[in-house]
Amino acid sequence: MGFLGGVALVVVLLGLLMFRVTACAPPTPRPETGPGVQAPGALPVPPAPKVSVNCRASGWEGAANINARALRALPWAPFRRPEVGWEVYAPLIAREVGAACAPDTPGFAAAYAAWQKAQLLPVNGIVSDGDFQRLRGIIQSRRQFVRNQGTGICPEPPPEATLEWGRAGEGYSGKPVQLRPAVFAAYRQMVAAAKAEDSQIAADPRNLTIFSAYRSPDADAARCAKEGNCDGIVRAACSPHRTGLAMDIYVGQAPGFGPDSSADPNRLFMTKTATYRWMLANAHRFGFVNYPLEPWHWEWTGEAP
Repeated sequence: MGFLGGVALVVVLLGLLMFRVTACAPPTPRPETGPGVQAPGALPVPPAPKVSVNCRASGWEGAANINARALRALPWAPFRRPEVGWEVYAPLIAREVGAACAPDTPGFAAAYAAWQKAQLLPVNGIVSDGDFQRLRGIIQSRRQFVRNQGTGICPEPPPEATLEWGRAGEGYSGKPVQLRPAVFAAYRQMVAAAKAEDSQIAADPRNLTIFSAYRSPDADAARCAKEGNCDGIVRAACSPHRTGLAMDIYVGQAPGFGPDSSADPNRLFMTKTATYRWMLANAHRFGFVNYPLEPWHWEWTGEAP
C-alpha cells in the first residue's frame, strides 16, 4: 500500500471512531431554566408595538371618542373591586394589542380592533369590560402560579435553606430579602439592563429594589388574619410570595402613598413612571411577568413553583 493509501485508511478509521463516540454519547441536555424562559402552557408576550404608525387612522374617530370618555369614567370592576376608568391599565392594554398611540386616538382604536379580530371578538375598537377579561386571562396565563391555582393546588414553599439572601442595595431601604438563587440571577441581569438602557431608572437608586420577596406561609397567614383582608384581592390566602419566585419591586410612588399602596391614584402614578414602562416592555426578556392589578408585583417563569 502506498503512502497516500495509508493516509487515506487512517483518515477513514478516525472518522468511523469519531462517529461511534458521537453516536454513543448522551444528548446535551436543553436548559429548562434561565432568564427569558417562559413556563410551559403560557401564552407568549407579544412583540413591542411599532412606533411608525398613523395615530390618526381614518375611520376610527368614533371609537376614539368613546375610548377617550371611558378612559377616566368607565364604571367597572376588572379585579372584583370597583374602579372608575381604565387609564391605569392603558399602558398594559397598549402593550398587549400592539398600540403605539395614545389611548384616546384613532390609531389606538385601530390597533385594538385588530386585536379584537384576532381574538374573534366583535370588532369596534372600543375598550370594554368583557374584552378586558379576555386580555386579563391571556396575561394571567403567563403566571404559572395562577395556572396551578386553577387546579386547586397551593404549592409548598421551598426549603428556606435553599433560598438566597439579597445583596447590599437590592432590598428597598436596606430590607433583607430572600428569593430562589435563579430568580436573583435573572433579576440582577434585568436591573443591570434597565439602568444601562434608561437613565431615568439609573438616576434613582430606589428603582427596582425589592420591598417584598419570599414570605413564609405562616407569616403571611398571620398578617392577613391580623389585617382581615385575606380575600384574594389585596392579600391572597395562598400567596405567590410563598414560592420564592415572586417579588414586589419599587417602580415609584405618588406623593402621600407608599410603594405598595393599591389605591387607584398611586397605581395610576406608577404606570406613568419610566421604571414601570421599561418593565412592561422588557421584563419578559428576563423571564418576569406582571400581576396586572399591582404594577410592582412580578413573578419569574423560569422555574416551577
